[in-house]
Amino acid sequence: MSLMKRAGRWFPLAVLCTALAALPAMADREARTPIRHVVVIFQENVSFDHYFATYPRAANPSGEPAFHASPGTPTVNGLNDSLLAPGNPNSVQPFRLDRTEFQTADQDHGYTHEQQAYDSGLMDLFVEKVGRGLGPNGEVGGQVMGYYDGNTVTALWNYAQAFAMSDSSFSTTFGPSSPGALNLVSGQTHGFAQTSPAVTTAGTVIGDPQPTGDVCDSRDSTTSVDPQNRNVGDLLDQAGVTWGWFQGGFRDCNQSHASKAGVVSKDYIPHHEPFQYYPSTRNLAHLPPGSVGAIGRTDQANHQYDLVDFWAAVDAGNMPAVSFLKAPAYQDGHAGYSDPLDEQEFLVSTINRLQRTRFWKDMVIFIAYDDSDGWYDHVMGPIVNQSQDPAHDAFGAAGCGARSDAVHTLGGYQDRCGYGPRQPLLAISPFARRNFVDHTVSDQSSILRFIEDNWDTGQIGNGSFDARAGSLWGMLSLDDDHERGRDGDGGRRLFLDPATGLRADR
Repeated sequence: MSLMKRAGRWFPLAVLCTALAALPAMADREARTPIRHVVVIFQENVSFDHYFATYPRAANPSGEPAFHASPGTPTVNGLNDSLLAPGNPNSVQPFRLDRTEFQTADQDHGYTHEQQAYDSGLMDLFVEKVGRGLGPNGEVGGQVMGYYDGNTVTALWNYAQAFAMSDSSFSTTFGPSSPGALNLVSGQTHGFAQTSPAVTTAGTVIGDPQPTGDVCDSRDSTTSVDPQNRNVGDLLDQAGVTWGWFQGGFRDCNQSHASKAGVVSKDYIPHHEPFQYYPSTRNLAHLPPGSVGAIGRTDQANHQYDLVDFWAAVDAGNMPAVSFLKAPAYQDGHAGYSDPLDEQEFLVSTINRLQRTRFWKDMVIFIAYDDSDGWYDHVMGPIVNQSQDPAHDAFGAAGCGARSDAVHTLGGYQDRCGYGPRQPLLAISPFARRNFVDHTVSDQSSILRFIEDNWDTGQIGNGSFDARAGSLWGMLSLDDDHERGRDGDGGRRLFLDPATGLRADR
């Protein structure tokens, strides 16, 4: 009888083979680089200028966490003196939001209205077209011109000091949360069943429909109907790479929390969960994984989990190769029901904990956002994809460009005008360049492309933006001796205080 030694004991080989066959399939494709784990923390509704307008210069008033930039800190394409006051072209001048003003109104971030705010590149109609809340002198809609600095979003500014950030990353298209989430995982918002003009038009998602059949909410529902539509989960499954989407409140639809401002909201928001729109990757009944060992592999949960499942997998040494983390609503940064201080607690607590794991040494964490919320940003990105729908596109008589050929309008699909607003993007990793600002133009689908390239999965196809996505590799260096450094048990680390965003002990 054939025998195999395992854990100091001898077992019949047939018994071991039977036991192993009963386990979920393990990852069978190695990464092409030393990066073995990618974590995408996907937050809500922030423009680049809203968080980094004056980086690296903070006002540092008494009583707020102080920020002082390291010598040699590079500048960003932020608001210089000519754009701050009184020369800004908008009817309300940009103004600093104090740390005590962490609770703000949710701005208008509709697909068409955002284009109208851009005013064909003049960037001067934010107050009139997307503004909500009051400005510093009581101007209606003027709050849209507000920005925070390193005394409020202190952690993000400190992460930018220690690691890498981009000042040239954009929403793939204009519009709110669902298009941003879909572009992150597939680079395509087309090919969906039309439900109402407010959320889809000609099969393209431009609003926030709920995924059909999600037991937590099925209003204004839509489902992927194009059989060619794929997402990164499909590619990873085909390659045998472990992955998962982990969202706060996924296990309990009624779980809720109050923000620091006292706003109570349910943790789970269905239209923030992009994989629920695809028949191949959805878990509409929110079934839990069959076991901790199955997390990241295909079982009844179908790669869709609660955040508690992520930490269970990490603690068990079973962290998926690719993990998308979605904060519970009160901590996702979305103005109206969340805020930068609640968001900071989630980001810092998550990153501190990840840095303590054995996986940190081969990990990259991307902090990215689903849309701008309409907040003012002074930079208009390049229009890399045109659209000719005068009813929804607002850059000219033809809509968003006049060329409908496959080169200028990917796949010929309409209502995907982009790039849209500029947003923050940070790379936190032992591989990240130190105190580095990348100016390479990228978009939400650049994260998709990064994952595709790192595991050699191939691309989405069918008009996906991944074919045009700018590279994120410039924020990283794979040379151990040049950038990574060592602290005795892995790559360099930065631990922060979740409340203040300032440096903290481990």
